[in-house]
Amino acid sequence: MLAKDLISDIVPALKTSDTGVDALGWMEAFRVSHLPIVNNKVFLGLISDTDIYDLNAAEEPLGNHRLSLMKPYVFEHQHIYEVIEIAARLKLTLVPVLNINKEYKGVITQNDLLLRFSELIAAHTPGGIIEIEVGPRDYALSEIARIVEDADAKILSLYVSQNQSTDYLKITIKLNRVDVNVVVNAFERYGYKVKVTYVGESQIDDTTRRNYESLMKYLNV
Repeated sequence: MLAKDLISDIVPALKTSDTGVDALGWMEAFRVSHLPIVNNKVFLGLISDTDIYDLNAAEEPLGNHRLSLMKPYVFEHQHIYEVIEIAARLKLTLVPVLNINKEYKGVITQNDLLLRFSELIAAHTPGGIIEIEVGPRDYALSEIARIVEDADAKILSLYVSQNQSTDYLKITIKLNRVDVNVVVNAFERYGYKVKVTYVGESQIDDTTRRNYESLMKYLNV
């Protein structure tokens, strides 16, 4: 999934002729804390609500002020994981997208990132979730897949994160079946440590959000 496929078609870009009041109004309307400033397809930078409040003259055009804007962006061809990384590292509510000629193409919002990430991990497909823990040397994706398939199940998504204090890997597996007991028993027979399972829809939604947050923290390390 590439950045060009995630661009919002509703969040506007600001011009230097827009005022701080205009910008704050758009931010409130679209529930973001940042907006890009663009003149003739040239991305000038991101302005935040905090920047505007610090101006103490929100009714004046933004171009009247000497702004020190950060200029984070991704290119159209970059993967969603790279978009998540920059959003997490800089704590952005949206990420500007440029083409190869560095012309402004649009923005990707934090909400759209969460939605698309949930699609990547099959959050909206019915099924249970298992979390197992293994040492780095014991991680073998082929064996994990074989154990799941031998238990008459399929892996819909799999996400790996590392505990920085212990080096152990936490593997979160989304299955195509709600009843995960057979798969849990299979993992335990092969010596895997099953940390927790989730089967309810609300638990799955909570897990999706936690995994998204964990991914952003992990990419930020």
